[in-house]
Amino acid sequence: MTTSAEDVTIQPEKVTIPTVESPFRRFVSDFSESKMALLGLAVFLCIVFAAVFAPYISPQDPYDLAQLDIMEGRLEPGTKSFVGYTHWLGTDDQGRDMLSGIFYGLRTSLAVGSMSALLALLLGGTMGLIAAYFGGKIDTIIMRIVDIQLSFPSILIALILLAILGQGVDKIIIALLAAQWAYYARTIRSTAMVERQKEYIEAATCLAMSHRRIVFRELLPNCLPPLIVVGTVQVAHAIALEATLSFLGIGLPITEPSLGLLISNGFEYMLSGKYWISFFPGVALVITIVSINLVGDQLRDVLNPRLQK
Repeated sequence: MTTSAEDVTIQPEKVTIPTVESPFRRFVSDFSESKMALLGLAVFLCIVFAAVFAPYISPQDPYDLAQLDIMEGRLEPGTKSFVGYTHWLGTDDQGRDMLSGIFYGLRTSLAVGSMSALLALLLGGTMGLIAAYFGGKIDTIIMRIVDIQLSFPSILIALILLAILGQGVDKIIIALLAAQWAYYARTIRSTAMVERQKEYIEAATCLAMSHRRIVFRELLPNCLPPLIVVGTVQVAHAIALEATLSFLGIGLPITEPSLGLLISNGFEYMLSGKYWISFFPGVALVITIVSINLVGDQLRDVLNPRLQK
């Protein structure tokens, strides 16, 4: 029995098109591999929620004199107030509810830390890009300034500036900006030096693009990953630095809510057994810094291919 060509049916071969995972999904997948990072992110989001909605979820406004009663000063945690609500974390010497004070203090700490880190990123990132792109004398001058500043502790620079400028939210942001910008400048300069030698920068130069366009449209996007990591860590560092300065009495004025001021207010009562006045704000400060650092460590692992498993 013979088979003709008409009886032969050729089955088309199935072609499987591989799916390309989007960068965002890959980033989320890599970030979610660390349970500690997810825990830190969840805790940090709760802290941000408490800070943003502090006026609505706090039992009282701890900085409204009309809501304070000196007779409720230094109440133990769990004591019920005369008004009717419970002071779950106790009160300080002025009768301020500690839980409310922590919520309001987180608002100031996060605002000061985020704003100072953002401004330091803009200033330091710009200086680092300029130094790496132009090189020569410009690079030498900028990096010598960076080296001189990094030779001094950050807290010393902030102390000197606050002694000159005085107290205030804007003053401490300026002090933290001056103390932090050098870290960003050195980080982005080292990254931009590598990117400066690549072909796409040479191609942009051959196309006679302006220096501003090459620096901010071509060079900057490829230097963002290390900046994001450094920025996350520096936010935690700025929060800790602001709390230290406020604890020493030269940061924020006593009329402003701050975790550092809350810790300082209860320091003299520690030996008398009134531990909660300093203890709970200190715990809130530690939890905030640790949660940010956990997120920053995982971002470093995800955004740096050399550190990926």
